[in-house]
Amino acid sequence: MRQFPVMLVRHAAVLVPEGVCYGRTDVALRPGWEAIASGLSVLAKGVLCRVLYTSPAQRCRDMARFVAHATGMEVRVDPRLAELDFGMWEGRKWQDIDRAALDAWAADPAGFAPPGGESGQALHQRALAFWQDIHKAGHNAFVLSHGGPLRILAALAHGREPHLLAPSMPQGFARVIMVPHHQAALPEYAHESP
Repeated sequence: MRQFPVMLVRHAAVLVPEGVCYGRTDVALRPGWEAIASGLSVLAKGVLCRVLYTSPAQRCRDMARFVAHATGMEVRVDPRLAELDFGMWEGRKWQDIDRAALDAWAADPAGFAPPGGESGQALHQRALAFWQDIHKAGHNAFVLSHGGPLRILAALAHGREPHLLAPSMPQGFARVIMVPHHQAALPEYAHESP
């Protein structure tokens, strides 16, 4: 059975104080991110990535432009790779967010949506739709995104149920996953387990 590599990449560290919820907010990358992008470019060449899919966030698009320039990959901006929209929580310190609201989120990460934001189920559905398209295309891909979408994509790639509050891959890191091209239909996990 033919397999193809998918390189899942989280953007480099950002200029945001520790403990601040920033989700969809456009924030700058920390100085020195170019060295990380350069290393990722070398890895992408080794994996023979053909297309670079990126979140529309500026921090991802900056890295995507750098990597595409170094590798010659085609860049496709895909809104399904955006981070979870935390609504009114964005820009606030996690410690300043109402504890009862955080507990409600932890109890039901799929069904809960921060005020003015997006539910985990909505994030899951758009990440699943993206993954199904990548899987159907079957070409070597570089996917540049955020902790939330990458958590779901990595689980789907390994055939596991995604857990929305599982630890994320570190910023600036990559995982290369070999994906069977004729894999059985992907499950449509309706709910997260606690």
